[in-house]
Amino acid sequence: MDEQQILIGLDYSVASKDVIEILIDAADDTEIFQEIARANTLRPEILQLLYEHPDTPEDVKSLITGSLHLPAKAATEVARVERPKEVRAQNILQKIQALSVSDRVQLAMKGSREVRGILIKDTNKEVMLAVLDNQKITDTEIELIARNRSIHDEALRRISKNREWLKHYAVVHALVTNPKTPPGISVGLVNEIKTKDLIILEKNKNVPDVIRAATKRLLTARKPK
Repeated sequence: MDEQQILIGLDYSVASKDVIEILIDAADDTEIFQEIARANTLRPEILQLLYEHPDTPEDVKSLITGSLHLPAKAATEVARVERPKEVRAQNILQKIQALSVSDRVQLAMKGSREVRGILIKDTNKEVMLAVLDNQKITDTEIELIARNRSIHDEALRRISKNREWLKHYAVVHALVTNPKTPPGISVGLVNEIKTKDLIILEKNKNVPDVIRAATKRLLTARKPK
């Protein structure tokens, strides 16, 4: 993915209405409503979407009222529609599945944890990798991705190149013990594994032989002289 695509993916002002609708449907916090409103002052269709959404905070609706020249609605006039968690999740999944690849890439870069959890499983590699560019992704999510044996190995390569993520032992351990991780990466990380975990790793038949061989050599080297 080139720099231009990344910049587009990070810009709410060019995101499609479908992408923005999913972003606010699955929002982790209310800040995103403010950010989208400020970035779309010249897009009345987006402002209208925000204004009518039941989760939009009142201060954001007040901001939008001026832009759309609408009469301010009292809070009691806008009923919050509570949806069962399962129904809400299914609706979001269906909306995501209907998006184009470029829209899913944009969504992956800005989406909430719920959205990231869906798109990290996307069959399109570009979409899947865009999740790792999401600035809100957590170390816990990275660890879970690194442990995932069905993830594309390109995601594991990307994680292994990020120094900040590799500062977390759980991430390093996940990469080394994941049989999907390319051996060239795993072998280079074996030295970071704690001795107690090396003992277990040496007996782990799910990892490549080269990893177990490297583990055995390291255990021998670590034995007291």
